[in-house]
Amino acid sequence: MCETGDAANREDQAPVDDDARFSELLEDSTEDLYEHAPCGYLSTLLDGRIAKANATLLDWLGYERADLVGRKAFSDLLTVGGRLYHETHFAPLLRMQGEISGIALELKAADGSRLPVMVNSTVKTGSDGQPLLIRTTIFDARDRRAYEKELLRARQEADRERDRLKLLNTTLQKTLLPPALANVPGLDVSAHYHIASVDEVGGDFYDLFPLTAGTWGLFLGDVCGKGAAAAAVTSLARYSLRAAAVYNPDPAAVLANLNTVLNHEYHGTDPRFCTVVFGLLTPDRQGSGFHITLASGGHPPALLMRTDGTADYLPTPGGQLIGVLPDAHIATSAVHLAPGDTLLLYTDGLTEAHTTDASGDDRYGDDALLDFGRHLAPTTASDTIGAVRELLDTFGTGVDDDTALLAIHVPRHLSEEQQ
Repeated sequence: MCETGDAANREDQAPVDDDARFSELLEDSTEDLYEHAPCGYLSTLLDGRIAKANATLLDWLGYERADLVGRKAFSDLLTVGGRLYHETHFAPLLRMQGEISGIALELKAADGSRLPVMVNSTVKTGSDGQPLLIRTTIFDARDRRAYEKELLRARQEADRERDRLKLLNTTLQKTLLPPALANVPGLDVSAHYHIASVDEVGGDFYDLFPLTAGTWGLFLGDVCGKGAAAAAVTSLARYSLRAAAVYNPDPAAVLANLNTVLNHEYHGTDPRFCTVVFGLLTPDRQGSGFHITLASGGHPPALLMRTDGTADYLPTPGGQLIGVLPDAHIATSAVHLAPGDTLLLYTDGLTEAHTTDASGDDRYGDDALLDFGRHLAPTTASDTIGAVRELLDTFGTGVDDDTALLAIHVPRHLSEEQQ
């Protein structure tokens, strides 16, 4: 009976002991949470003097509690720059708003080292609404600062790498264009290459070069794609065209030769092709202009601006892309350039440019270019290139593909100019 009674007493007493232990544990945990929290806690009087600091903050800074409480102000823990910011921004904002958060500062440790921190502060008020003290929570920002420094270093390295890539692309682009166009007696020539992006090498190309005595070849083309792969095709196309023209200058034969080269080299899983127009220039025997025969492989038609003020395209219908098929159909067209006439060759970066057209079609297009040519005519090679460059500049970022331009002009005789 006694044993049964003692057991009953122990069962009745157990809940009481458990409640006591839980209360004691709760009380210890609250104090321990404050002292050893994963962040620093600081309480200051309104004049800034430190009234309380937890063990975490003291450990971070290497101070004893007696070194700070009642002896130093919060601003004394700040660097010179931090103290200035505290006086001019932090403290005034805290007084006006009653709280401030996410402020990056540096605290001075007892050994002179600096601790990067993030600070949140609130003003505690009494029952009458008057401010009593300032409570501040301090977070260790060393890992964040290290991350920011590493991020900045990576950003700077990426910027340097991008600058090196731009320089490489610019240098490579220059090697794909002729250093200078051939001087053709009795003909004015002007060219321009508009780069849409300095981050990638484009695939547009052009050239004008002598062949046999009294004959010159010219070409302008656009390789599909961008980057190093397109640059390799561009280089191959340029040298193939010049070599083929020496062997047989007939424009259709020149493009047929290039088609065979590209189709042979790039017939696998990564096909490469281009649009090209090749021209053969010969002066009139009477000195009254030039004959030009153009062969086109899927290229936009050349724009002819006559001395009488008219303008129209030179049609080369049915020409197929160069490099796609083993035997591509190549369209040819012949025209006589009279004194005062100007012929413009261009790549589709011009007509495919985006603009804010009121009609709702934001593509510049062939019709707009034809109207542009009719407005220019009669014109010269340099004036044509200058006008198209200004036009491209008005499109801004709407030009998302490189544009190559080549204009040839037969000057009028001095006597005709005077008339």
